Amino acid sequence: MKGQRVGVLVSGGGTNLQALIDAQEKGILRSGHIALVLSNKAGAYALTRAEQAGIPTELVLRSAYKEGFEDKISELLEKYAIDIIVLAGFMAILTERFTARYPKRILNVHPSLIPAFCGKGYYGLRVHEEALARGIKVTGATVHFVNEIPDGGEIIMQKAVNVHSGDTPDTLQKRVMRLAEWKLLPAAVEMVCSEREKGKPEQGKGKKKEEPSCSRISTRCGTSPI
Repeated sequence: MKGQRVGVLVSGGGTNLQALIDAQEKGILRSGHIALVLSNKAGAYALTRAEQAGIPTELVLRSAYKEGFEDKISELLEKYAIDIIVLAGFMAILTERFTARYPKRILNVHPSLIPAFCGKGYYGLRVHEEALARGIKVTGATVHFVNEIPDGGEIIMQKAVNVHSGDTPDTLQKRVMRLAEWKLLPAAVEMVCSEREKGKPEQGKGKKKEEPSCSRISTRCGTSPI
């Protein structure tokens, strides 16, 4: 398959992975393809989703590799010639040593409009619990590049979602997933893959095209509430 080779790192059920798989099958993700799904949790259903879609899978347990955990992940990313890394519910903080190896190549989706309700400790239901506790009327999701600061990388895309009266953390989480995360992540991955494809050398020519500017990639998109 042509295009950028995408590696997806997961820890749980893989709903965001499924959104990427569906987008690939529908041709929404066309400038790249999922070449690897890697989990740090044994029995993660995301691995089953990948296997059902015919995508290679790997399991890397921190308990097995300890200090070599990130090195093993890098080894597998190199083995599968991965161009773009997507964190889709990957419940592990990556060190600066790791993220510095892949500048502007690691994407993460976060269930809030960064800079609200983000950073260390903000993941899963806690994000929505805090949002409801503050009484906000609009929340959403953000796809951003990953650096050494949790949720601190450059924003790629954001999408807003209205908070409804009577929402619980669970109902709000499901709405943000359905209306924002599952739409935003495939669009952002396609955007980044497309930009990288444009930056490749033309076939038969040695001179490389000019790299796409970061400002083109990091435009905030689709911020109207749903």
